[in-house]
Amino acid sequence: MNAMVKAEGVHKSFGSAHILKGIDLEVNPREVFCLIGPSGSGKSTFLRCINHLEKISAGRLYVDGTLVGYRQQGDKLYELKEKEVAAQRRDIGMVFQRFNLFPHMTALENVTEAPVQVKRESKTVARERAQRLLDRVGLGDKSGHYPSQLSGGQQQRVAIARALAMEPKLMLFDEPTSALDPELVGEVLDVMRDLAEDGMTMIVVTHEMGFAREVGDSLVFMDDGVVVESGHPRDVLTNPQHERTKSFLSKVL
Repeated sequence: MNAMVKAEGVHKSFGSAHILKGIDLEVNPREVFCLIGPSGSGKSTFLRCINHLEKISAGRLYVDGTLVGYRQQGDKLYELKEKEVAAQRRDIGMVFQRFNLFPHMTALENVTEAPVQVKRESKTVARERAQRLLDRVGLGDKSGHYPSQLSGGQQQRVAIARALAMEPKLMLFDEPTSALDPELVGEVLDVMRDLAEDGMTMIVVTHEMGFAREVGDSLVFMDDGVVVESGHPRDVLTNPQHERTKSFLSKVL
């Protein structure tokens, strides 16, 4: 079975700041892969490298067997044109901390926009799917609402529906609940649980240890740009092997 995501020696620097220092990991199809660690450890940067929102400085990143952002000829890597990168991104859904919805569009229009503009789908087909997806995330009755009329949790659920509208094979979640009021976190995690049960491959940067323990198949603890510890979520969370992991978990659990 080919890995859905494979990172080989991935480095990322911003100027003199070395953010990722050689990340090696694999995510299998249908796996829920959780990334935890302190702020500034490189989790979100790594996530953004997977769909080439950030260019890696060294190493290789593959999604479903295809090199992300580059093509290789002999020993040399050549960066893909923006159009080719955009084509790769179609298969990768991403949900950010901030919902990034278009404020001048209704929930339905937000979810319909990319399939029509990017995939050139007919508006009718795209709208039908958008309505099904809003039903799925529990917002079928809010399709005509604008983002300003929705709670943070509802906006984030629209953002998930929008990512799903492109029928991705991989979903990336960058701390999707961290901007939400505590009582709204559950409604977003419920949607993510539902996706996991349906077999969606997901990489989730999260502070929600309960979700990681309950839904995750694999867990990686990152600190200072490296993978410190990895394993099954229950094992890592209940019996961490590294002092750095123990210290981090003692503060968050």
